[in-house]
Amino acid sequence: MPSEILTTDDLREFKTELFSELKKLFKENQGLTTKKWLRSGEVRKLLGISPGTLQNMRINGTLPFTKMGGVLYYDSGDIHKILESGKSQSWIGFGPR
Repeated sequence: MPSEILTTDDLREFKTELFSELKKLFKENQGLTTKKWLRSGEVRKLLGISPGTLQNMRINGTLPFTKMGGVLYYDSGDIHKILESGKSQSWIGFGPR
C-alpha cells in the first residue's frame, strides 16, 4: 500500500479551508433559529414585521400556522422558505433589502 506523507503546510491548508467553511456556514445561519415551532413574537422579530403584517400573511396564506390553545405556532421551515423566496421575489415585502 502506498503511503502519503502529510506536511505541516498540508495541515495548515486544511485548517484554513475548514475554518473558511465553518465561517460560511455560521454566516448563512446567522439569526436563524433551530427551534421547530415559533410563536408570533419570535416570527415578527425574525422577519422584522409588525403584528398587522403577520396577520395579513396568515390571512392571505403566505405563512401557514397552527393554533393550539389560543396560541399561534409557525413552522420554522416555512419561515426560512419565505426568507429565501424574498431574495428573488420582490412581491414579499419585509422592509428594505
